Amino acid sequence: MAEHPNIALIRKGYEAFASGDMDALASIFSDDLVWHATGRNMFSGDYKGVGETLTYFGKLVERAGGTFKAELHDIVANDDHAVGMHHDSAERDGNRLDTNEVLVFHVRDGKAFEVWELYTDPYAYDEFWR
Repeated sequence: MAEHPNIALIRKGYEAFASGDMDALASIFSDDLVWHATGRNMFSGDYKGVGETLTYFGKLVERAGGTFKAELHDIVANDDHAVGMHHDSAERDGNRLDTNEVLVFHVRDGKAFEVWELYTDPYAYDEFWR
């Protein structure tokens, strides 16, 4: 059975993030992208457009001294959505981030146009970024 095209799309995004290829990562997003960073931390809020979203990713990596990693576990998808499940890890100011995350991607015309972040331990994620 062939892989669903939305699985391939999101896998490309994860691979681009892991390698730091921001051009490849930008290519999976529509121009009207809205990225919802949930929680109550320095990064919480809505990022509108590809530029704001990539800047957000850059700040995550920068604030964690380059240690921020999102290790893909699995992707499930249909024609309208894809869900990426991964493990986040990072170190910052003597603290360690070690949590699972789910990204819900809304997809239209072969591009992600809205994304929601969800954490298994949102309190630990917020605490890490305080």
